[in-house]
Amino acid sequence: MKIGFVLDDTLDNPNGIQQYMLCVGRWLQKHGHEVYYIVGESHRTDVENMFSVSTNINVRFNGNKLSMPAPASYKKLRWLLDDLKLDVLHVQAPYSPFLAGRLIRSVKPSVAVVGTFHILPYSRASRLGSDILGKINTSTAKRFDAMMAVSAPTQVFAGRYYGFRSIVVANPFYHDQFSVARRGKNKPHVVKKIVFLGRLVTRKGPRELLEAVALLYSTNLTKVKYEVTIAGRGPLLNELNRFVEKQGLSKVVTFTGFVEENKKAELLASGDLVVFPSTSGESFGISLLEGMAASQGVVLAGDNLGYACVVADKKQLFNPRDTEAFAKLLANWLDDDTGRESMARLQQQYVRQYDIDEIGPKIVAVYNQALQKRPRS
Repeated sequence: MKIGFVLDDTLDNPNGIQQYMLCVGRWLQKHGHEVYYIVGESHRTDVENMFSVSTNINVRFNGNKLSMPAPASYKKLRWLLDDLKLDVLHVQAPYSPFLAGRLIRSVKPSVAVVGTFHILPYSRASRLGSDILGKINTSTAKRFDAMMAVSAPTQVFAGRYYGFRSIVVANPFYHDQFSVARRGKNKPHVVKKIVFLGRLVTRKGPRELLEAVALLYSTNLTKVKYEVTIAGRGPLLNELNRFVEKQGLSKVVTFTGFVEENKKAELLASGDLVVFPSTSGESFGISLLEGMAASQGVVLAGDNLGYACVVADKKQLFNPRDTEAFAKLLANWLDDDTGRESMARLQQQYVRQYDIDEIGPKIVAVYNQALQKRPRS
């Protein structure tokens, strides 16, 4: 098949939707399909068959920094579609009427239009924006032959605000790239390691983690020696640094900055506790999967809808805003060597179901079912 992935945003950022497209796209290429990426303004040179078809402006939506496309030229889009001769147009949703919407209007009747719905609302404003966008895209939404949602909560949201009837096909990841079995076990740490990996933005909860660490430190809830690594970049960095200095945590907390993709597995594998204290707005949790595959300890996650449907055990969930309970949870897991080892084994077995070799065939099956609804050219 010839598949065209469509993203209104840039492909330059290493966020979840971009990871999804590239992971699935590379798997499809490996299995003999032709893959193209039709995207908003992008400048990377390491992705084959990428077509940047619009200029974009930066906006904030659902707690994330995104880029929104200016209206793409219908004429150029039709030229591109005539040249590529796609079988499947795979749109990342929600989508803009100015890029993906115009592509949907331009494809020939023989092309199957498939979508993957990726988001859950973070705020009232994002729900309002979704309601408006859903109404704007009513006509193009009817052209979809199949819609996938990355989780059950996302499936509900896609139906309520956008009118999509969808099936759940989870986000995949490269299991072997992160797995302890492939990488080998680390020696036990004398000083236990707490690892945070993510953007330093409010929604991801780095402030809540540091508040819990400050309480853990000041009240001596554990006698175990530990250190905290905050990996990532974002607008909260200076504020978080000031908090660490004010609380006297400079000998405990280290900020490492942005972590390249090829270094993520090593970082996650180093954590006795890998903590993702996101407060809300998560549709899934690829980072949780990567952490559970790589870690020889426990992955802990904020109890929001997207994360709750991904974890291996409900004992991994917590309320990031309850600082006292959060600190006690950290202490309990730091003290429990046997419990961490047991949870690590459970996590490592559980996440195999999300490997791209398991999810990829499900996506191809959706493509084939969608193509059966299209007239032959």
